[in-house]
Amino acid sequence: MSKISVYSWATPNGHKVHVMLEECGLPYEAIPVNIGAGEQFRPEFLAISPNNKIPAIVDPQGPDGQPISVFESGAILVYLAAKTGRFLPAGDRARFEVLQWLMFQMGGVGPMLGQAHHFRIYAPDKIPYAVDRYTNEARRLYGVIDKRLAASEWLGGAEYSIADIATFPWLRSWQNQGIVLEDYPHLKRWFDTIAERPAVQRGVKVLADLRKPITDDKAREVLFGSTQYARR
Repeated sequence: MSKISVYSWATPNGHKVHVMLEECGLPYEAIPVNIGAGEQFRPEFLAISPNNKIPAIVDPQGPDGQPISVFESGAILVYLAAKTGRFLPAGDRARFEVLQWLMFQMGGVGPMLGQAHHFRIYAPDKIPYAVDRYTNEARRLYGVIDKRLAASEWLGGAEYSIADIATFPWLRSWQNQGIVLEDYPHLKRWFDTIAERPAVQRGVKVLADLRKPITDDKAREVLFGSTQYARR
C-alpha cells in the first residue's frame, strides 16, 4: 500500500491525524511544515491547504483509485475513517452521535482552548479580560466533557471514535489552560485511558522533536503578526 503523505507539525491538530493514522495502521510519511518559520505559506503547501493551516494529507490511493488531497483535521479524520471503516460507526444514529462530538471539538474545544493558550501563554500583553474570558470558557468546556463522560464511556458513545481522537490532543496542555484535571474526574478517567493506548503514544511523538518553544520575534510575527493576514 502506498504511503499517505501528511503535511503537519507537532500541534494538537497535527497530532489528531498522526494518532488516527497510527490507530488505523496506515502507512504514512510525516512531512514537517514548520509553522514558526512560515512554511505554511509556501505555494506548494497552499495548493493542498488553501487556508494555510496544518495538517493536510495527500493519499495516492483515493476513493476512485486516484490521488486525493484533504485539508482540515476534522475532515481528514472523517476521510480516514471512511477509508478504513474504523472509528466511525456505520449506522446513522451512532454515526451522528460521533459526528456531533467531533463538531463540538472543531467548533468549540479547539478554537476556545487555542485562545486560552494564546492569551495565557503567548500574548505579549497579559490582558486580564481576555485571560479570564478564555480560561472560564476552557473550564466550561471541560465541564461539558466531564458531564458527557459521566454518562458515556466515550465521547461519541459506547466505542472509541474519531471524536475522542480529535479531542484528546487539545487537552494534553490542560495546565496551560488554567485547568486542574482532578476537578473533572470522569474526563480524567477518559484522558488517562486514552493516554495509555500505544497508538496514541506513538502519534503524539510524531515531529515532536522538531518543535521548539516560541522565543524569537520572527516566529511570533509569523504566527501572530501581519504575515498570517496577507492575502495569498
